[in-house]
Formats: sequence, structure tokens, C-alpha cells
Amino acid sequence: MSERLKVGILGGTGMVGQRFISLLENHPWFEVTTIAASPRSAGKTYEEAVGGRWKMDTPMPKTVKDIVVMNVNEVEKVASGVDFVFSAVDMTKEEIKAIEEKYAKTETPVVSNNSAHRWTPDVPMVVPEINPEHMKVIEFQKKRLQTTRGFVAVKPNCSIQSYAPVLTAWQEFEPYEVVATTYQAISGAGKNFSDWPEMNGNIIPYIGGEEEKSEKEPLRIWGEIKDGVIVPATSPVITCQCIRVPVLNGHTAAVFVKFKKQPTKEQLIEKLVHFKGVPQELELPSAPKQFIQYLEEDNRPQVTMDVDYENGMGVSVGRLREDTVYDWKFIGLSHNTVRGAAGGAVLCAELLKAQGYITKK
Repeated sequence: MSERLKVGILGGTGMVGQRFISLLENHPWFEVTTIAASPRSAGKTYEEAVGGRWKMDTPMPKTVKDIVVMNVNEVEKVASGVDFVFSAVDMTKEEIKAIEEKYAKTETPVVSNNSAHRWTPDVPMVVPEINPEHMKVIEFQKKRLQTTRGFVAVKPNCSIQSYAPVLTAWQEFEPYEVVATTYQAISGAGKNFSDWPEMNGNIIPYIGGEEEKSEKEPLRIWGEIKDGVIVPATSPVITCQCIRVPVLNGHTAAVFVKFKKQPTKEQLIEKLVHFKGVPQELELPSAPKQFIQYLEEDNRPQVTMDVDYENGMGVSVGRLREDTVYDWKFIGLSHNTVRGAAGGAVLCAELLKAQGYITKK
């Protein structure tokens, strides 16, 4: 127990904060010792602060119930008891940017689920299987922040997890034009059906800011470090529509792709099922053994059957077929609050520990 790194959860009472806490129960490397939230939750035990708002399928871990929630704005106090923090705070983008950098300047690494720093040029935005080398930009960020071990790292938006890994697996065939429509679960808005009854039997064809993220963030992931900043790739061009659907967990994507080189179906599937990265090579605790699975049945992937593939950390792909306008089309599925949110951030933290960026204070 004493060898595990001490972790703080910023914004620990919200849905993503709760997911962090449930995922970190019995984690071999990390131990949740501190939970911080808004001033209205501060001073209460975690169980009292959450009250009847626990939204996970599994019970609240006993180890966190009696932790007294701290005020997230008391940065020095919160940071003093932890080796690093996960950030899932619910604030404005400018407030999030400011508070995450404040924590970093206390020499506390911040691994964030928030979008605020995704376009800060020297902040790595990482899917560990795709662009682990982007963590190297942290050295330039630390010079800017004037820190020795404090920094901010982020994971990308949940909406891209069901197709960006697929396109990465196919990079040698040079995809250059992509059309994606994502069908996104209500937990992506931090809600369940009791919170949002009007979503029952309903579809909303608008999610604020989501289409821009879905089109641009993959290009940053595929970019490279130049002169101390991450320069996004320019191809493939992606256009996207994002739709909220009456599903609790799981973002599905319907995707059309044009390639410069013409692969066969067999080649495309082979690249998917053999695609792996540093997390698999290092056998990181949260890494899926097989990142992408291909399902042959015409009616797969399905949320009810496939969203928890590899404990929610894998991507499921099906319905790969030739298209009459584009070259190929497929359906992808990923778990938006596990791989797409807290689980993806936990995997980033595991990678950062393996790379030596996160250590004991």
C-alpha cells in the first residue's frame, strides 16, 4: 500500500470523478488519498457529499466513503498530500486552464479529462496507443511553467475514440478524406436517464462544440513536436456530425473513408486486430490486451453486447464494407466514460509513470 502513488481527484463528486474513483479501486500503482470538489462539498465526507448522486453500476468503494472532501480552490493544501492529481473539475474553460496550471506549479502533475488545455501548444493530448511520444513536449512545458516535476497532460475527447484508433491502424493506406457521424451516450453529458428524462425515446442532433473537437482533435494526435510545441497533421480531412441518443454508455460512429492506396478488406481487418502500442508492450495495468476487436456479424457492434469489451478500454469495429461513393465504411464503438474519459486518463497516468514523468514527491 505504501508503495503506491498518492492520487488526488479534482472534481471527485461528478460523474467522471466517480468513474475515476471506481476505476482506481484496487489499482496496483495508484491509491486515492485525496478528493477535492466545490466549496459546497468541502468539509463533508465523500459519501455525504455525493449523497444519492452515485451514478456507477458498482458500489462506492469503502476506502473513499470517509475521506473528507477538500476545497478544490485551496490548491497548495490539496497538492501537499498527493503525488499527482486527476482533473475532472466542472468550471469554465478559462477557470480550468488557470487551476490546472496552479496545481502544476505546486510541482504536482495534472492528468486531465477536461478539454481546456487540449490546444495549449506544449500540453500533450494523448491516446497512449497512438501518440505516446507526445509526452516529450512536457519538458518544454515545464520550462514555461518554471517547474521541475509539475505539468499538465490531457486525454482527447470521448467522441473520437471509436474511429481515430481505427484510422491510425490504417495509416499506411493513407486515408485522406473521412465522414463520421457519432451517436453519443447521455453519460457524455454527465447525466443518466433519471437526470434527463426527456432523452427517453429521443434524439438531439446537436452537442455543443462536439463536431469541431471530433474533426480537429485526431489531427493533433497525429501531429508532431516541432520547436517545443505540437503541430497538428493536415490529413486526413474529417467532417463530422454529432448526435445525442438515448443510450447510457457507449459512443457509436458511422464512418466513411477514402484512401490513396487501395487496401483489401482482409488487409484492413488484419491491421485492426493486430494494432497495438506501448501500453500493450509495457503491459500497463489498464491497457486492453487487444485494443481493437473486429466483429463479423452484420448486427455488431452493439452497445448492450460490446461496450464493455476489455473492461471498457477496447474499441469494437464491425460492418466494414465497400462503399459506392467512398472507398470503405465501418461502424465503431467505444465506452465514452471509460476509454473516452476516466479510463483513458488513468492509462495516460500509467504511461507517464512508466516514462518517469510521474514519481513519488
